Amino acid sequence: MKRISAAPGTIGPVGPYSQAVISGNLVFTAGQIPALDGLDSQPESFEEQVRQTLRNLEAILITAGSDFDHVIKVNGYLTDPAQLEPFNHVYSEVLGHAPPARTTVCVSLWGVALEIDCIAELKGTRP
Repeated sequence: MKRISAAPGTIGPVGPYSQAVISGNLVFTAGQIPALDGLDSQPESFEEQVRQTLRNLEAILITAGSDFDHVIKVNGYLTDPAQLEPFNHVYSEVLGHAPPARTTVCVSLWGVALEIDCIAELKGTRP
């Protein structure tokens, strides 16, 4: 098993966890938030927050040896049901070409409007 503690271009973990764990040919990411360089620096619009969260997630996948083309499952956590439409709009731009399985729920989060995690295959491991 390999652990990625902090991928370049991300703020790194805000607690005692790894940003990703590679087990076999799978990458399991921790939930990512829309932070730019710290918890206090987030884009203003919700759509830009979704884009930033996906950029953070992509940086971790690339560091782990994967990318969005190899994502199998996504979990999205929103704080307001009204966010689903703009979330889907941005999500479709990034992952809509071959959408992975996905669960999206509405929850209470600490200081952020959304969080996204995923499971992906490592590049070059498909038969």
